[in-house]
Amino acid sequence: MVRGTTLRKAALGAATGLTLGYAAVRAAQAVRDLRTPYAPRADRDPGRYGAARRALGLAGGARTVAALATAAFLLADPLDRALRPLPRPLRAPAFALVLLAIEAMRDLGTEYVEGHVLERVYGTSEQSARGWLADQAKGTAVAAVITALLVALADAVVVRTPRRWPLIAIAATPPLLAFATVIAPTFVMPLFNTYEPVSGELEQRIRALAERYGVGNAAILRFDMSRQTKKANAFVTGVLGTERIALGDTLVSEFADDETLYVVAHELGHYVRRDPWLSIAFGTASIGATLLGADAALRRTTKRGLDSPAQGARLAFYATLAQLALLPLANAFSRAIERRADRFALAATNHRDAGIRAFKRLGEQNLAELEPPRWAELLFSSHPSLASRIRALEA
Repeated sequence: MVRGTTLRKAALGAATGLTLGYAAVRAAQAVRDLRTPYAPRADRDPGRYGAARRALGLAGGARTVAALATAAFLLADPLDRALRPLPRPLRAPAFALVLLAIEAMRDLGTEYVEGHVLERVYGTSEQSARGWLADQAKGTAVAAVITALLVALADAVVVRTPRRWPLIAIAATPPLLAFATVIAPTFVMPLFNTYEPVSGELEQRIRALAERYGVGNAAILRFDMSRQTKKANAFVTGVLGTERIALGDTLVSEFADDETLYVVAHELGHYVRRDPWLSIAFGTASIGATLLGADAALRRTTKRGLDSPAQGARLAFYATLAQLALLPLANAFSRAIERRADRFALAATNHRDAGIRAFKRLGEQNLAELEPPRWAELLFSSHPSLASRIRALEA
């Protein structure tokens, strides 16, 4: 027992040291960049950029687990005691918001270096530090509002049904995800970018393509993606009448019309095949498995259920471990629906050459490796490699 306690304390000390040390190094690098910006690289090497991103992904996973362990097993109980004078309905939201504020301040330097400086150094972004910080502030504010509402709702359920709350949470997940899918494109995304209807000949071609599949009423929008990055992208979002196919201005301006039409056909494939609803179903299953596993781990390790905000922090720790374990499965699901959308795009446009050119241009503009290491694709990639998608078209 003593040996086990000693090992746990040593592990917690190592996790805390990693969290604080990493944050301190990144904060120093951020301050240095603000004073004297790091110079851009002379070359735009997709291999070097991809290797850097993979290293940061692995480090980020370890850092996330370490930070959550510190919050759950070092900060949670003292913070819980400090907030006990608050009325019971306010304790859990206040607890979550304090931890969110600590995380935001601690990780600001890390996010700045890894999310802003790296992209600028490799030439994939020209966003100013002020613009990046403004987006971060908006994102943190949105996260705070959503966190407070969800935690307050979850805490009310737990107080009333301390044993059955996981089942109630799982049952509530589909409508919550559907609601989020409606709210995000309508109210959240416009906080960060301006969305305008696509016009001209391109809009006519896209509309004609959409009408062929009975979805001519979907909103087809262009947004100022160039505010944040030079990379090109498009996506489909929304359900229940809020469906939108959104094209980055970097895509519209840099791609030939037939290449853009192929990308749009791919996104249209998601819409026609009801992929947003499939994602909600998969997300519900994933969240359900995560909550049940995390609740079982919490009861086994603490001999208590979810009876306090501190226990909620420990539940979040176990849930994150479960989510990391499920990540390869989630990415495999995502890659499968992306391949299906590719097949839809080819059938819709009958223009494999445009698809091949579009994928190659995406690789050049996004500084993406055509063929990343297989292990990295299995662990981290939500999309198939560009090389595999090109081979499928060439076949």
